[in-house]
Amino acid sequence: MRMSKLTLQQEVTLLRSAVISLVGRDPEGEYRPEFVKEMFSTLSDKPEFTFSSPKQFLDHLKKA
Repeated sequence: MRMSKLTLQQEVTLLRSAVISLVGRDPEGEYRPEFVKEMFSTLSDKPEFTFSSPKQFLDHLKKA
């Protein structure tokens, strides 16, 4: 099965959103301000890796 680049980007966006919503909530269900600040700060960082294909991405995950 071959994924288009757009589909892969959409899936990564959805996964990020899910992780942030799970990890970033405190027991009362609100986002912790320090977590949100850290996430926004991280978004401005330059990516360490650039992947041009799903295979390249999976190969990188296997090495990690």
